[in-house]
Amino acid sequence: MHPENYSTFDEFVLLGIPVPNHLVIIFFYLLLLTFALSLLGNLTIAVLVLVHRPMYFFLLNLSILEIAFTLSITPVTLSNLLSKTKTISFYGCITQCFLYFFLEVAEFVLLAVMSFDRYVAICDPLRYASVMSFRLCSWLVFCWLAGFIFVIWPVSAISKLSFCGSNIINHFFCDIEPLLALSCSSTHHIEFLGFIIAIIVLLGSLVLTTVSYISIITAVLRIPSATGKKKAFSTCGAHITVASIYYGSAIFMYLRQSKGSSLDLKKVVSILTAVITPVLNPFIYTLRNEKVKEALRDLIKGRLHSNVHMKINK
Repeated sequence: MHPENYSTFDEFVLLGIPVPNHLVIIFFYLLLLTFALSLLGNLTIAVLVLVHRPMYFFLLNLSILEIAFTLSITPVTLSNLLSKTKTISFYGCITQCFLYFFLEVAEFVLLAVMSFDRYVAICDPLRYASVMSFRLCSWLVFCWLAGFIFVIWPVSAISKLSFCGSNIINHFFCDIEPLLALSCSSTHHIEFLGFIIAIIVLLGSLVLTTVSYISIITAVLRIPSATGKKKAFSTCGAHITVASIYYGSAIFMYLRQSKGSSLDLKKVVSILTAVITPVLNPFIYTLRNEKVKEALRDLIKGRLHSNVHMKINK
C-alpha cells in the first residue's frame, strides 16, 4: 500500500479532546495516571489468573484485550496533548484505526462467550468441566480471529480511498466516521459494510449475552436459599457490569445517527470505552469476584512472606 497513490498528504492532524489551555497539563497527568492504572490493573489480573486461577481463562483474555486496547489509543493521545502539531502519519492512522476496531470487535465476541461460560457454570454446573473443556475454550476464543476478519475488509477499503482538502480529523484517535468525512471518494459501500458488521457483531453478541443472562436469572430465582441466590449472582455481577458499559456506549456511538455537534459527545463516550473502562475492569472484577479477591490476597501474602523470609536470612 502506497498512501501517496491515494492521498494528497501523508499525515493527518488529530484535533484531540477539547480541553481548555490552562487545564491541558492537569488533564495530561490525569490521563497518564489512568493509563498507568489500566496497565497495572490488567497486568495484575493477568498474573493472578495465570498463577492462581487458571480456570479464569476468559478473564485472562479480557485483560490482554484491555491492555492492547489502552496501548493502541492512549500513548498517541498523551503525546498529542503536549504537541503543537498533533499529527499522525497515514500508516499510523490506518494502523490505529485497525487496532481499535479489531480489539473492539474481539471484546464484544469475548463478552458473549463469557456470558455463555457463566450460563453453563450456573445452569449446568455438573457438566461445566466437560462442556467448557480447554479445547472448547480455545475454539470459543475465536474472538481474536473474528475481530481480524470483520475489520480487515473495511479498514483495507479506507486505506485505498482518496483524501483531499482538509487532513484534520475531528477526534482524538483515527475513528472510521471522521476519516470517511475527509474522503473525496464514494464511501457508501464502506458505510454499508460497517453497518452490517455492527449489526452482526454488536446485536448478535448482545442477543447471546441477553439470552444467557435471562436463563441465568431464571435459574437463580429457582434456588430456594437466599445465600445460594446471592452466591450465584455474585459470580456474574462483574461481567454484567462490564457488558452494560460496553454495550451501552457502543449502541450510542454506532447505531445512532450522529451529525455535526454530536461529535464532541461521541468523543466523551469514546473516552469512556477507550480510557475509563480498561481502568474499571480490574477493580470491578476484583471487588465483585470472591475468588479473584482471594487470589489477590494470596499474592500479597506470598509477597510479604517472601520479603520477611529474605530479611530473616540476611
